[in-house]
Amino acid sequence: MPDIAVPHIPDPQPTLDPEDWAQTRALGHRMLDDMIDWLAGARARPVWQRMPDALRAELRTPIPRQGAPMDAVYADFQRFVLPYSSANEHPRMMGWVNGGGSPAGFLAELLTGIFNVNCGGRDHAAIEVERLVVAWAAEMVGMPAETTGILLTGSSMANMVAVLVARRAALGGRVRAQGLRSAPLVAYASAAAHGCVPRALDMAGIGSDALRAVPAGPDHRMDVPSLRRAIAADSASGLQPFLVVGTAGTVDTGAIDDLAAIADVAQGAGIWFHVDGAFGATAALSRQLRPLLAGIERADSLAFDFHKWAQVPYDAGCVLVRDPAAHIETFAQSLAYLTHAERGLAGNPPWPRDLGPDLSREFRALKVWMTLKAYGADGIARVVESGCAVARHLAARIAREPELELLAPVVLNIVCFRVAAGAADLDRLNRDVVADLQEAGIAAPSTTTIGGRLAIRAALFNHRTVEADADALVDGVLAMARRRSEGRVHQATADHRHPEYPA
Repeated sequence: MPDIAVPHIPDPQPTLDPEDWAQTRALGHRMLDDMIDWLAGARARPVWQRMPDALRAELRTPIPRQGAPMDAVYADFQRFVLPYSSANEHPRMMGWVNGGGSPAGFLAELLTGIFNVNCGGRDHAAIEVERLVVAWAAEMVGMPAETTGILLTGSSMANMVAVLVARRAALGGRVRAQGLRSAPLVAYASAAAHGCVPRALDMAGIGSDALRAVPAGPDHRMDVPSLRRAIAADSASGLQPFLVVGTAGTVDTGAIDDLAAIADVAQGAGIWFHVDGAFGATAALSRQLRPLLAGIERADSLAFDFHKWAQVPYDAGCVLVRDPAAHIETFAQSLAYLTHAERGLAGNPPWPRDLGPDLSREFRALKVWMTLKAYGADGIARVVESGCAVARHLAARIAREPELELLAPVVLNIVCFRVAAGAADLDRLNRDVVADLQEAGIAAPSTTTIGGRLAIRAALFNHRTVEADADALVDGVLAMARRRSEGRVHQATADHRHPEYPA
């Protein structure tokens, strides 16, 4: 390469950059210090606070025509946003399948924002980091080294990508241009599968009615003999079975389907085997828990999230596809302005845009890479095992309380239970108790329905959660239920923390 000097061009004005970088540096340091203090002090705060109506009304302003100093904007963030977050970082946020984030992850997000990288394609380091993260994911679950994949917003989009790849595998390349043309495709998943599975069929143009909800047994796992019968009946009726979805960690109870048996059925029927492992796939990092996932390595595709049990900040979903050709042929396009080249910035194919729906994509892989580098696979495995241990402790505590009832087996880290006495309408009582706990800032479980009964659902995904947090949940449930049974209805105080039950 000829020795050509890089031209020096003075920074033009005006730009969005500050005239005084020292002020920006000082504000950035203050923000970082404040946010580290926020994380370090999580236990001292209520789990959740509702944003007051007056503050909501004040927040809703017309679009500003003139800018404001960044320190004033930051002050508004501290006033309007920070105190009223969803509180995923809090150890007693137990309601939904949300990870707690980590210091390594949030520092990676800071770096990502500075880079402002578009990971749709081109030849740059971010693409290589994403490829490495995908390779690590395949290694985690035992899929082949040549497995392809990309990072997406979450398992909803990852399941969608898998459905599209399975659709093309069933109908061939013509489906991309011609559509389904009334192809009688049918798919199968447990009745306990996540709602994003029928939604993916809907968005893929196949229709949610094409999904057969295979009954689940008392253990909340797919009944495999029922799956065999359903495939046989549809085939005999002239329909085309093309996809079976196994679930590794149901959202309600954490149950894991018999993935090896489902893989056998799919192989025998010649149909695509996909696993929705949104959170459960991460258990493959644990030598103790990995046997529960036997068969996951046989999947044709897998969807899961790093932002759940792996504690990566939102959003960081992942899809893996065993057959690279099937994956690329589902999404790749020949467009003049996106042509690959042998040299230069347009090299290094295939690009992520050849493997999924997005051309504009953020650098999600950096926070995954930095999290796994900082804590290691064994560190994340310890988080997974700890969550399961706390769940077992919670289940044992519930078993010792006569007023409480466990509603489902505890397989991983989700515990479903309820108050079993104290009101004629127990569903209403348990629903109110959950809301009381949330408004008091004690703990934030959620609700679901198990066997037709409303359950209190504790999902223990935060790496900061310990047995004492599980005990605080039970103590709070019992206290709130007794108050309601005695007619002393809970009313949250101004800061949404009941004085008798400090955080």
